Amino acid sequence: MNSKYNKTLNKKLFAKKPDTVPTRNGYGSGLVIAGKKDSQVMVLCCDLTDSTRSDGFQKAYPERFVEIGVAEQNMAGVAAGLALEGKVPFCSSYAVFNPGRNWDQVRVSVCYNNANVKIVGAHAGISVGPDGATHQALEDIATMRVLPNMVVLAPCDEEETEKATLAAAAHKGPVYLRFGRNATPVITTAKTPFKIGQALVMREGSDATIVACGPLVYEVLMAAERLAKENIEVEVINSVSIKPLDVKTITSSAKKTGCVVTVEEHQIAGGLGGAVAETLAQNSPVPIEFVGVIDSFGESGKPQELMDKYGMGVDDVVGAVRKVKKRKSLLK
Repeated sequence: MNSKYNKTLNKKLFAKKPDTVPTRNGYGSGLVIAGKKDSQVMVLCCDLTDSTRSDGFQKAYPERFVEIGVAEQNMAGVAAGLALEGKVPFCSSYAVFNPGRNWDQVRVSVCYNNANVKIVGAHAGISVGPDGATHQALEDIATMRVLPNMVVLAPCDEEETEKATLAAAAHKGPVYLRFGRNATPVITTAKTPFKIGQALVMREGSDATIVACGPLVYEVLMAAERLAKENIEVEVINSVSIKPLDVKTITSSAKKTGCVVTVEEHQIAGGLGGAVAETLAQNSPVPIEFVGVIDSFGESGKPQELMDKYGMGVDDVVGAVRKVKKRKSLLK
């Protein structure tokens, strides 16, 4: 494991019962810290204050909190206006509504003006569970990373979400911050480095590279442990910054291992996998396999049931690594 990062991983990572906390909690704590650091930080929400964990900021800085109501399009326009007047607004809602419902306003009012607005998509991915297809954002990474000026971040746990929130507040320009609903393992610590545009090598290996984002980074690390028992050593990269992508780290790893698997709780079209494939096509063409949702909407169910049904569990990652290694061997 990379000595630079292994000491910053949660010591309970491989325990039978790791600590689990919703990633959205990190957003809530990060907002309060950002608000204390910068009096220009504001938070806007669409009647989902508790659910998005914006309530802590509301209580700490009520004069800088705006309840927009169920009107995501209006929220994006208001936020753009505030940003152009020097404020640092965070727009909070479910990802299917923000940026799902207000994509035009985000494109024109925010990105076209390069306005300093932070778009926050909570309850992203399929693991929202019982809320079903209408509330499971599986296309948001694709629609956000295509926009000029937009930064796209998908942190892996509560700790990293707090860091991503603070980094978004400090960044000058539009940022999309994506996180989930349910409690997921905390795999990083307060000492784990974070920087927009930087990926983290969570585990070193020479047989295959796995590039992942969001809470699925944990599933990938579990898969890596299983593969190690088969004498298959994979390099695990946490690509929290999907745009800008850490081209150097990902390309270097691909050149070393000769094959890549991408893993994301998102459609395989246009998301992290697409970004990695585009980068490697230009810099280091190698066999690639994609783990994610395959051209499908979600459905109601328990989070783990849905992850298994749609092929994003540990078994699926292990299978993808075996498949891509076989493809690599055929090229020799």
